[in-house]
Amino acid sequence: MGSWFRLGPATLVAAAFIGPGTVVTASLAGANYGYALLWALLFSVLATMILQEMAARLGIVTGMGLGENLRQLVSQPLLKFLLFALVVAAVVIGNSAYQGGNITGASLGAEAIWGDAQLIRTIRAYTGLNPWALLIGVMAILVLWRGSYQLIERCLIGLVLLMSLAFVSTMLLTRPDFSAMVQGLLWPTIPTGATLTVIALIGTTVVPYSLFLHAASSASKWQQAPDKAKALQQSNADIRTSIPLGGLISVAVVSTAATAYFGSGLAIENAADLAVSLEPLFGRLATYLMALGLLAAGLSSAVTAPLAAAYALRGILQLSNQHFRLTWFTIILIGVVVSSLGLRPVSVIWFAQVANGILLPVITLCLLAVMNTTRLGQYRNNWRQNSMGAVVFLISLLLSGRSLWLAFSS
Repeated sequence: MGSWFRLGPATLVAAAFIGPGTVVTASLAGANYGYALLWALLFSVLATMILQEMAARLGIVTGMGLGENLRQLVSQPLLKFLLFALVVAAVVIGNSAYQGGNITGASLGAEAIWGDAQLIRTIRAYTGLNPWALLIGVMAILVLWRGSYQLIERCLIGLVLLMSLAFVSTMLLTRPDFSAMVQGLLWPTIPTGATLTVIALIGTTVVPYSLFLHAASSASKWQQAPDKAKALQQSNADIRTSIPLGGLISVAVVSTAATAYFGSGLAIENAADLAVSLEPLFGRLATYLMALGLLAAGLSSAVTAPLAAAYALRGILQLSNQHFRLTWFTIILIGVVVSSLGLRPVSVIWFAQVANGILLPVITLCLLAVMNTTRLGQYRNNWRQNSMGAVVFLISLLLSGRSLWLAFSS
């Protein structure tokens, strides 16, 4: 059993892509289109597993993260500058912008569970800041400050398991139509007006910064492993367990929203609305479980987003440990300020979305190039892995083109 299922670095990837943004996107997908778009989540999970397997294998075999490997791959100065600028723009600036949403989502979950207590109102009145955002930011800092990979992994495994329990239990309480779920998973359809939602569902799951996170964390976990083949076997078991678990969480959120809202004529704007409005339909327990899942999702992404950005920047720019810590600390601080003051950095988020839209196919192509270099020896990509990677690259190119067109035409 242990050789097939385990939790490890891939859990960080699941924790990264199941954030408040994914919960909101999945909620809206279920509320507006029922179970019809579940197939997009199934594709996302498969595509993520293909790319993350390559990233983990790269980290284990080379002992370096994706950033370090890209620095060795690209030697032409202009191409190196453009690639590095794109990574910094998309991963570092983008994660700084999204960090505010991560902390805000966790704060909404906390408020739905514990309410707006007198102490919280008093602190907010005197400081003008959101105390929940400050507390969540401090928790993220404490987890990362220790600098121990084992501690970070254990904390995030706990949060992913908590999310799984909360969201899947909520789904079961709402009694979804399982036959419709199976049909939605296996029969791809795009209802009228659902194209943007399909792009969003895939885009919130297959994200470029997770490749930096997984390669670096795998290199850290198995840096002393004497048997590369055994380490890769453990990594593959981790991917088979963790990534589908993250997909199950997304499916649970879509199904909960579909059961509660699809065809009802009611509308929701965010996941916190879904948590609060479940109470009249399915009881207080459903509200608590949904809010707990949202809190765990926000907190897990509040840890993984700055960590991924720091890994990417350290690999690309050869940062010292002090600058590595300064990078993630700065991103958390930006997120706390954005969330506490209720700011909406629309232009920065728009810029991050554009940069991410360009980065995903570029990084996918670079990853495929790295995985075919001779220094990987027997662990290079075979024809099957290259074929699957090429399919993911082409689809990411189409999705990115569509996203960029929408960003510039809106």
